[in-house]
Amino acid sequence: MAYCYEFKGFVPVVPEDSYVHPQAVLIGNVILGHGCYIGPGASLRGDFGKIVIGDGANVQDNCIIHSFPGRDAVVETDGHIGHGAILHGCTVGRNALVGMNAVIMDGVELGAESIVGAQAFVRGETVIRPRSMVVGSPAKVIREVSEKEVAWKTRGTAEYQQLARDCLVGLRPVTPLKAVEPDRPEMSASDVVSIQEARQTPS
Repeated sequence: MAYCYEFKGFVPVVPEDSYVHPQAVLIGNVILGHGCYIGPGASLRGDFGKIVIGDGANVQDNCIIHSFPGRDAVVETDGHIGHGAILHGCTVGRNALVGMNAVIMDGVELGAESIVGAQAFVRGETVIRPRSMVVGSPAKVIREVSEKEVAWKTRGTAEYQQLARDCLVGLRPVTPLKAVEPDRPEMSASDVVSIQEARQTPS
């Protein structure tokens, strides 16, 4: 089980159908919904403000979620938080994506089905309308997210929802092998592609 800590009477909540990696850290007032995936190295520190992760959301490797006192940090249903992102006292809307190493500051309201690009910096108190494509540092809305991009994002999140289920039944600590087995199988294929490839496919 993950490193889970009670703090000031608050114990993290992890439903049986959500997966939290053993090297993730959950502290205090952290509430996960159903079917969530929390990756290795993620730190959800609910010692000042509450952290709520909605059903089907994922928080990937080395993400940090925290708040100033009196602020909550919320990732709504099917939210998708890429590797190394930092969320501080903000709200990520339903089915929105935060790209790798992006920083979302206090008071930000990221609209549903929006996409924040990798390494973006979203200034505090920014309100972003639904289906916005947000890039840069400081971040700006450059256009509306297309139907194709929403479908790509939704498909990628479904892959993480399946990963949560697979990890619950099939991830276990082992001693590493000294050499590759001669009959080592190939990993199973997936129809998930990069966003650049998805944009190029016919509708």
